[in-house]
Amino acid sequence: MDMAIQDFNMQHKQTFLMLRLKCSKRKPLQSALAARHLINKNKVEVILGPRSWEETSNVAEVSEHYDVPILSFADSSPPWAAKRWPFLVQAAAGTHLQMTAVANIIQSWGWRRVNVIYEDTDSAASGISPYLFVALQAVDVEISNLLPLPSFADSTLLHKELKNLKKEQCRVFVVHTSLELAMHIFGMAKEKNMMEKEYVWITTDSITSSVHSMNFSLISSMQGVIGVRNSFLETGPDFKSFLTRFYGIFGRKYPEEKHHEPGIFALQAYDAVRMVGLAMIEGTNSNGQQLLESILKTDFEGLSGNIQFTQQKLEPTTQFQIINIIGKHYRELGFWTENLGFSHTIDHGVYNLSMESIGDVNWPGLGGRSSAPRGWDLPTIENPLRIGVPNGSITNKFVKVDYDSSKDKYTFSGFSVDVFNETARLLMFILELTRGEKYEVLVPVPVPVPVPMVQVAVVVRWCSVRLVIVVGTVVEFWVIVINE
Repeated sequence: MDMAIQDFNMQHKQTFLMLRLKCSKRKPLQSALAARHLINKNKVEVILGPRSWEETSNVAEVSEHYDVPILSFADSSPPWAAKRWPFLVQAAAGTHLQMTAVANIIQSWGWRRVNVIYEDTDSAASGISPYLFVALQAVDVEISNLLPLPSFADSTLLHKELKNLKKEQCRVFVVHTSLELAMHIFGMAKEKNMMEKEYVWITTDSITSSVHSMNFSLISSMQGVIGVRNSFLETGPDFKSFLTRFYGIFGRKYPEEKHHEPGIFALQAYDAVRMVGLAMIEGTNSNGQQLLESILKTDFEGLSGNIQFTQQKLEPTTQFQIINIIGKHYRELGFWTENLGFSHTIDHGVYNLSMESIGDVNWPGLGGRSSAPRGWDLPTIENPLRIGVPNGSITNKFVKVDYDSSKDKYTFSGFSVDVFNETARLLMFILELTRGEKYEVLVPVPVPVPVPMVQVAVVVRWCSVRLVIVVGTVVEFWVIVINE
């Protein structure tokens, strides 16, 4: 923001803009108090900066009493927000389309189920629930577990929740939280050996856009993670000029930091200051309402993208960068564009619907590029699946059960058993391993039911999914059921 104010004032050869700062420490109540102080004591005309919806809603309530426009950097807001707070402007492009990018990544590698971990906030309710659910449903991917976590989740809670997730077969995780909470999640995941082979972790923009500022401890616990983040063009004279000056200023101010490149948040802040400056110059702005109208009329190509408002919001982002965290930093794999798919470059690239087209990925626990994980593994549940096998058939061609009393062991054969075994093989899921066998015996129960067409149905249950295969004869009806 300091850079933007200096640039704008120098460009117009007079002091149009002055910056007043008040830290809210990301606390909603503190944000409201800070806004009231800036308006009453510093006589500010515009407020910039709340990044979470929780802070934004509190500041908007204060600014409404004074007719002071508030430019929020929260990337999502409820559809009713503009009517409730007419002076609220969403100055950061919405990133809800990233959920479609996440779904397409999952689809690319053939994973059919996913665990979703998200921060239980009001913004998550409007940002992840509707968009991710719809996106996953569109590519026929089901959510195995949906885990909401409080922002202040401690190690005890994380240990318990991740332990429960580890007990199940699904090994694909989508994490949509703040960077602070993500640090604790991945630290615990690494401690519980959940960053190993066959695990898949995907992070959204709220985490990935801060990857350039992550410390080594966090990077080391996120090895192999695939990240989706807001993209921006790193070309053009304006960006190159900004980048050169940013490196110099940031390096002098924070010499201990190893990574000096600006992220999307820095670019959004720069553009927001510029849009306020343009609005103040071009409009009459004798009051807050006129200043608000001038801000909403601004139209220019900013560092973060096109600045143009529709219903007090910037147009949503339609392009995202895909990265892979590896070693001490990360590798840029390529980009995803709405309605086009994946590509190596952000502009005029060759697009493909599969992420496999943009190159190899370093997956967790493998230490190098290799084939994609299956997305599932042996469950660690103490109470395994139990499979009942019927006995007493009119004919042993379908199900034949033999018992060896000397070994206390059952053996199974027949057409129905062959169908079941073949079904289990094609499912690509481990049903159970007990005493070296593929399934365990319940008490054999006779269940003959004469019907016009005798059918043998094998019902296989995995999580909430049932796969039913029906084959028929004209003798009797059999059902084999797996119960948890």
